[in-house]
Amino acid sequence: MIIVTGATGQLGRQIVERLLTRVPANQIGVSVRDPQKAQELADQGVRVRQGSFTDPDGLAHAFEGATQVLIVSVDKMGEQAVQQHRTAIDGAVSAGARRILYTSHMGAGASSHFQACRDHAATEDALRACGVPFTSLRNGFYATSTVQFLNPVLATGGEIALPADGPVSWTAHADLADAAARILAEEGRFDGPTPPLTATQAFTLDDVAKLATQATGRTITRTVAPDDQFRGQLIGRGVPSEAADQLLGIFAASRAGEFAAVDPTLTTLLGRRPTTLDTVLREQLPRT
Repeated sequence: MIIVTGATGQLGRQIVERLLTRVPANQIGVSVRDPQKAQELADQGVRVRQGSFTDPDGLAHAFEGATQVLIVSVDKMGEQAVQQHRTAIDGAVSAGARRILYTSHMGAGASSHFQACRDHAATEDALRACGVPFTSLRNGFYATSTVQFLNPVLATGGEIALPADGPVSWTAHADLADAAARILAEEGRFDGPTPPLTATQAFTLDDVAKLATQATGRTITRTVAPDDQFRGQLIGRGVPSEAADQLLGIFAASRAGEFAAVDPTLTTLLGRRPTTLDTVLREQLPRT
């Protein structure tokens, strides 16, 4: 049985939906914190069990009978995230899974400027040490993250002041979900970390502002804010200092080229050109 964690989240649910087109429902299980939110999957014949990365006993039940376990990374950073991933890895090993898959990130590395990428690297180290074959899906940066940067000016247009950045391979959730489902259905297609799973072009935030202008019909421009000034503004709005530093890490990492890679692997997996950032923005942003 293929077990997918986090199946009520944006990525996990789409992975299961696409997996259902490739694998019989009775061969798919999900581990979720709130089974009621997965009732639609249960109605399709998917095995739904409660499981949490903070509850090893619950994971043992959720992972029972697993042949493969896909661990969808948590939306936290730091040691707490890594520890929860280790708990999930231990649970998959104890359940007898013959392969563990994990949603990592392009740029994962111990020296990354971005905390999440350091966490992904630490999790990949735990996977290497667990004694079970693994596949680490090094996903491109989620394209919907650009919407968060644009939110302050979406209603009226205007200027977004953000720290200096570099090119980023913004990649659609739907494409990454499709790729994960294909890799799960073709067990062993990748061993260890995959190449970066990215769209075919990398964009700076200047590019994003221009695409957003075209998508919304409102003029959106981008200016550069010094890191210290941006951090101070975040803290002034009530953002904890640790979270502000983590967000700044995204910009530092992009300036260092950590998210700039463009690789054909995702195109090959999908058998088509990945969704463009322009398409994602037109789907996500309101137009005048």
